[in-house]
Amino acid sequence: MDRPPVQNKGFIWQKMFTHHAKSCICHMCGAHLNRLHSCLYCVFFGCFTKKHIHEHAKNKRHNLDYIYDKDMEQIAKEEQRKAWKLQGIGEKYTTWEPTKRELELLRHNPKRRKITTNCTIGLRGLINLGNTCFMNCIVQALTHTPLLRDFFLSDRHKCEMQSNSCLVCEMSQLFQEFYSGHRSPHIPFRLLHLVWTHARHLAGYEQQDAHEFLIAALDVLHRHCKGDTIRDDNGKKANNPNHCNCIIDQIFTGGLQSDVTCQVCHGVSTTIDPFWDISLDLPGSSTPFWPLSPGGDGSTVNGESHLSGSTTLTDCLRRFTRPEHLGSSAKIKCGGCHSYQESTKQLTMKKLPIVACFHLKRFEHSAKLRRKITTYVSFPLELDMTPFMASSKESRMNGQYQQTVDVLNNDNKYSLFAVVNHQGTLESGHYTSFIRQHKDQWFKCDDAIITKASIKDVLDSEGC
Repeated sequence: MDRPPVQNKGFIWQKMFTHHAKSCICHMCGAHLNRLHSCLYCVFFGCFTKKHIHEHAKNKRHNLDYIYDKDMEQIAKEEQRKAWKLQGIGEKYTTWEPTKRELELLRHNPKRRKITTNCTIGLRGLINLGNTCFMNCIVQALTHTPLLRDFFLSDRHKCEMQSNSCLVCEMSQLFQEFYSGHRSPHIPFRLLHLVWTHARHLAGYEQQDAHEFLIAALDVLHRHCKGDTIRDDNGKKANNPNHCNCIIDQIFTGGLQSDVTCQVCHGVSTTIDPFWDISLDLPGSSTPFWPLSPGGDGSTVNGESHLSGSTTLTDCLRRFTRPEHLGSSAKIKCGGCHSYQESTKQLTMKKLPIVACFHLKRFEHSAKLRRKITTYVSFPLELDMTPFMASSKESRMNGQYQQTVDVLNNDNKYSLFAVVNHQGTLESGHYTSFIRQHKDQWFKCDDAIITKASIKDVLDSEGC
């Protein structure tokens, strides 16, 4: 704020009450943003960005100085809330400021809750509201996603939606409930209502697919928190293939590279698409499955134990990223040949997300049959995605790729922290989940019931 010397302060306030500005815009350029300042000596508004308030202070000799008045600050906040309401955008994000009563409580209660390895804060059951186990198991996985937890518990969401319709606000409240220390099961009725509102295909009390719910939830959260800008350590906006800086894309979005190679001129057409999850085919489905990788003798590949005839997550990923011949019925127009030619297509990972979600296609729907594929797929506690990267493919083509990966390079390595399982058949089943609370502490979440689980319980589970 621009203000004159303190000794004229009484006169200024009287003058301000008798002279009103016609509009709150810069009197030089007409801008209403650009850090608008008001002069307390005369009726003048000037923008800070284009230095118009500085010119006014210099020409009129009205000293440019800053003062803080608590009452003025409160008035400004109230007026801002009214403006948001008039614009129909509801309540925006405001930082928490403790009241006098809260400050007094903090002073008289200096003891703070300490998180230990045996601490159960964050563990809380969810009431099944009628075939809502598909939602409960995904909510358990999301609330135990470390970066998502840190975002919501640090009050980073800036809501720009109508009140009571924002799924991100509800998730923020859900995180508060989970980490409040309460042990009684939570009833997620508001979350269910918002899911029904924003994802109509999931409305009703029929059995639903947990994978469908995950994608729908991420999509709605992504749309509702686009105003939340995430910055890197240097204060710059972070980037990803989807060109969005919301917390959902920063955590879950990766880049999938598709290379289509002409079989005549060997020209390559490359596209990169964002993804939130990777859906993997299973042996036993109607889709022909790639032969199992070497290791049927009981050896270990990527930390997975290969029993005779068993399938591993690495097998599924290897099949996902193998070159696929598209055939004569799916010819593409080659840019080099300028004609339609047969081609091969190969998928690889251009950019890995911070949190990788793998979906096993256990539910098969076709014109002839609908069934659940029960093939057991083993998965490791630690997964190295380096062999499935686009950079690894390019290195192999150049003859530079080495199978032995530098143990110090952890950029492409993941640690397991959640597993969702489905018991039963396609027509009648039940979802549960395993979540990791601390490094080696696992718990099984079965709606309202939370029980301790061993690592063996987790690794022996079916996964879906």
